[in-house]
Amino acid sequence: MKIIPVIDLKDGVVVHAQQGMREQYQPISTHLCQSSDIYQVINAFLGVYDFDTIYIADLNAITHQGDHDLLITEVVSSFPDIVFWIDKGYQRFNKYPGNHLPVLGTECYNDETVLELKDFDNHFILSLDYSLSRELGAKSLFSNQDLWPETIIIMTLNRVGSNQGPDLDKLNWFSRQYPHKHFIAAGGIRNTADLLALKQVGVQQALIASALHSGAIGRKDIKNL
Repeated sequence: MKIIPVIDLKDGVVVHAQQGMREQYQPISTHLCQSSDIYQVINAFLGVYDFDTIYIADLNAITHQGDHDLLITEVVSSFPDIVFWIDKGYQRFNKYPGNHLPVLGTECYNDETVLELKDFDNHFILSLDYSLSRELGAKSLFSNQDLWPETIIIMTLNRVGSNQGPDLDKLNWFSRQYPHKHFIAAGGIRNTADLLALKQVGVQQALIASALHSGAIGRKDIKNL
C-alpha cells in the first residue's frame, strides 16, 4: 500500500479540507504540524515517513481565484527527490520538470474540452470526481477509457476530511470493472483498518491528509502495510 500525503493550498497557506466546502477551509494547525506553511507541512510529513510522492491541490486555481504557480514551482524544485502530483483545475498541456505530474480532474473539464487530455500523451493522473453519488464535470470521462491514463484517482469530495471512511463500494466496482488500471482512493480514510479494507478490494494507493495530521496513521503503521 502506497500512502500519498495531500496538501490543499488556499490563499498562500495549507488548509484543512472538509467535504468539498472549499469556501470554509481554514489554515491547518494539527498534532503533526502547528504551521500552515507549505514547507513546514512537507517536512512534517517527511518526519513521519520518507514519502516519495506528494499531492498538492491549488484550490485558488481550481476555483478560478488566482493561483499558486510560483510557490508550487519553488516547492517542486526544492524537493527534487519527491514527485509532486499537482491539481490546479483545468490545465492545457505544458512541459513540466520531471518531478511534476499534472492531475486532471473531471470537475474542471466538460465534454467539449475532454479531448485536450490527449495532448498529455497519458503523462498525467486522472481524477474521477464525485460529490455524494453524483459525477462531477465531464460525463464522458467516466466511461471513455481511451482518455484514461494508467493511474486514476477516485475522488469522493464529500468524504474528504469527514472521518466517514472510504467509498469501498465504488472503489471495488472500479477495480473489478477495470482490472488493468491502477486506482487510488481519495476521501474519508481514517486508519489502518481502512487501508487494509482498500487492499482487499484491490486498491494499492491512497491519498491521505487528516489521518496523518491526527497521528491516526503513523510511521509504524505505514511500514507494516
